[in-house]
Amino acid sequence: MSVQSNAARAEATGAAVVAMLRENARTDIPYYGWRSHGSGLLAIAALVGIYIAGVAVLGITPGRFFVGLFRLGDIIGLMWPPSPETWGKFWIYMDALGQTLAIAFLGTIVAAVFAAPLGFLAARNIVANRIVHFGARRALDTVRSVDTLIWALIWINVVGLGPFAGLLAIATSDVCALAKLFSEAIETADRRPVEGIMASGGSRAAAVRFGIVPQVLPVFASQILYYIESNTRSATIIGIVGAGGIGVYLSEQIRVLEWSQAAFIILMVLVTVAIIDAISRVLRKAIIGRA
Repeated sequence: MSVQSNAARAEATGAAVVAMLRENARTDIPYYGWRSHGSGLLAIAALVGIYIAGVAVLGITPGRFFVGLFRLGDIIGLMWPPSPETWGKFWIYMDALGQTLAIAFLGTIVAAVFAAPLGFLAARNIVANRIVHFGARRALDTVRSVDTLIWALIWINVVGLGPFAGLLAIATSDVCALAKLFSEAIETADRRPVEGIMASGGSRAAAVRFGIVPQVLPVFASQILYYIESNTRSATIIGIVGAGGIGVYLSEQIRVLEWSQAAFIILMVLVTVAIIDAISRVLRKAIIGRA
């Protein structure tokens, strides 16, 4: 009798659980009715309207687009093959390309040196004071919102034409961008090493030095390598406005419509960026692993 009563109780309990699950399933499953679909359609319609308005304001028409494509094809045809005069200026262009690489490398290193303390200052888990943290973040956002090309124009008027203005433009533009990335890496660091050092009697500075810095250094190095690669392209662009490097020659050849020589310079930059990217990828894998 006890076995049968236990089985009956178990069966009743199971039926009650199944009924409860069914009831919860009916109430917990969200209902995607016409309201949700209507909101999505309204959002899509708003985006399409904004896109059409933007095209109209900018004066973009199919005729201008296709005429531009044909003109681009003509320019590409004029770029190939490179003229014999281009090979005679090879070493001149190589010297200018070396200046571009120096601008990108030194500018990024200078930016990283100043960005590291700013990153710790802007990290919420390092500086608990909300006013200091808010001020540091807003200052980084303010400087970071100004493009590298604008900084190049500013520094050209301050220190004159040449690579020094380009170096300062790269450093000024990237210091706040790197500081923001550094602060985010610091904020996502594991807290357990810090808590262990503090629990064993270590100071706050020791907790940061031995608990956080070893975690974030590989991330810092990876980000610096990426910015060196990216700034090689940026240094070429700011050279067009007179900040030194290969961009000066590229701007000159485009201005006088020497497309074959401009194509040669562009190919030199592309090959250089590809080589830097390959080297940077190997170094990043060596620093932080394949993951």
